[in-house]
Amino acid sequence: MIQAGKVDCFFHKVLPNQIIDIEYQVIDSTHGDLDVSFQLTDPTGRILVADYKKPENTHRHNAVLEGDYRFCFDNSFSTFSQKTVFFDILIDNDEPEEKDYDDDKEMELGNAAETYMMSVKDISESVTRVKERVSTARRLQELHSAHEARDRNLAEEMCDRVMNWSISQIFLMIFVGITQVVFVKSLFDDKAMTFRRLIPGFSK
Repeated sequence: MIQAGKVDCFFHKVLPNQIIDIEYQVIDSTHGDLDVSFQLTDPTGRILVADYKKPENTHRHNAVLEGDYRFCFDNSFSTFSQKTVFFDILIDNDEPEEKDYDDDKEMELGNAAETYMMSVKDISESVTRVKERVSTARRLQELHSAHEARDRNLAEEMCDRVMNWSISQIFLMIFVGITQVVFVKSLFDDKAMTFRRLIPGFSK
């Protein structure tokens, strides 16, 4: 939750040649539009990415310097509106991770009938692929949840607006109906001189 007129910043340590993936989305707002400004700066303070009043966006940046990168969400342009922002930051290596095993080392799996040889490298590559796919599935689920939350908030806000408008129209119709009944009744009531004086030609 980013308060009105405030800026919230987050820091993440990044190494050279690592890839920064950032995705954000405004899912709720107390008043006004679903938008927020965003900045990504390197450890020296240089602005790498700048968005102004956007509902959502995705950025991918290859880090050059080592240090704490700053991710800032700016809601200073809002006077009353608080914003709920979902964001996901993923730091990944551009180069393959160093292996802590010997490529020639193998693990023997066998039984009485035959012997199978499977290299540790093949196992590691399979595990890495599974890890990447699980991570991708997790991010997609989080994004789906964020989209669902935003749509639900929009639907609830629209429902409240329709309900308030309908209630105001009902009260207006009741007021107009009562006024018309009283006014018409006064035309035939000799004691109701107040309404009769309002109509030219009916005053005595």
